[in-house]
Amino acid sequence: MDSPPIPLVEVTRGGIIESIHFGSITACLADGSLLLAAGAQKTPFYLRSASKPFQALAFLERGGAEEYGLEPEEIALICASHFGTDRHMAVLNKLQKKVGITESMLQCGLHPPHDKETADRMEKEGVVLHPNRNNCSGKHTGMLAFAKMIGAPLETYLEPGHPVQEAILQTHAEMCGLPVKEMITGEDGCSAPVFAVPLKSAALAYARLCQPDALEEKRALACRKITASMSAHPFMVAGRGAFDTQGMRVGNGDFITKIGAEGFRGISILPDKARGFSSAVGICYKISDGDKSLRANSIIAMAVLEAFGLLDDKKREKLKGYGRRPITNRQNKAVGEIRPSGELLHVLERVRQ
Repeated sequence: MDSPPIPLVEVTRGGIIESIHFGSITACLADGSLLLAAGAQKTPFYLRSASKPFQALAFLERGGAEEYGLEPEEIALICASHFGTDRHMAVLNKLQKKVGITESMLQCGLHPPHDKETADRMEKEGVVLHPNRNNCSGKHTGMLAFAKMIGAPLETYLEPGHPVQEAILQTHAEMCGLPVKEMITGEDGCSAPVFAVPLKSAALAYARLCQPDALEEKRALACRKITASMSAHPFMVAGRGAFDTQGMRVGNGDFITKIGAEGFRGISILPDKARGFSSAVGICYKISDGDKSLRANSIIAMAVLEAFGLLDDKKREKLKGYGRRPITNRQNKAVGEIRPSGELLHVLERVRQ
């Protein structure tokens, strides 16, 4: 049997805990050494969009960046859950023109942009939704580019048996330190295959992404392209108000972070950036209730960054809206707070020792 999830975030009101977000968390080094583990460790969890850097890796390690002359902001967009702003569209249109594909080839489906200002404007102007505004359109563009590069069919690029998806599965499994047969696959909201693994396997993949020294040369180079691109262009990875964007912007290259749906997040701290560690550190966690409102996810991330010594006073101030914060009523009076649980802080305290 697996261990049960632990409290990760608690919501208080009037001096008592009113609600709790339970979940599981793991951190390890690039050599697989386990730093901390709390909650369910054997249960496989879907990474959802936190898999995007590894889905892009299969394309880039086979020469995708060189084939199409990709710029760092375009690589970041391929790894993104972007917010669908006009700025994202400009980069995406340029990328698709380079590749020689059209938006109509994308099979990611439609939804309003995550950027509220953009969505409101489009609704007011009566603009019809189109695939490029989908937050996964960068990933799908990368998959189509991959298929075109290797001469594989474009119409079936999402099918599990397609050469692109087989390459992604193999690469992802190797980064997780697992045989392909142990990768559990499903279908994501954008219709692409999605992968579930135990948290330690996911954390190992994130650690290796930021410290690929022991990997084959082409894979290591591709890993460095991904982390450098995400760090340099955090807006491309998400958008206004997103912790992925603001966190990496403030982090200034010390770490990368990628959220996944249903309460998943991967964080990778670069070598010599985590206090007391010369190795890269991979951290992954899963919030059991899915955290649909996103009120808990960034609070855990902030606690993790704090524990590993990534936040000084200036960075803490710039990210204060993402961590422990008050809950207010209709008159803007503080009536409680949302904060990391005592159990989470106890677990993270181990890395300080």
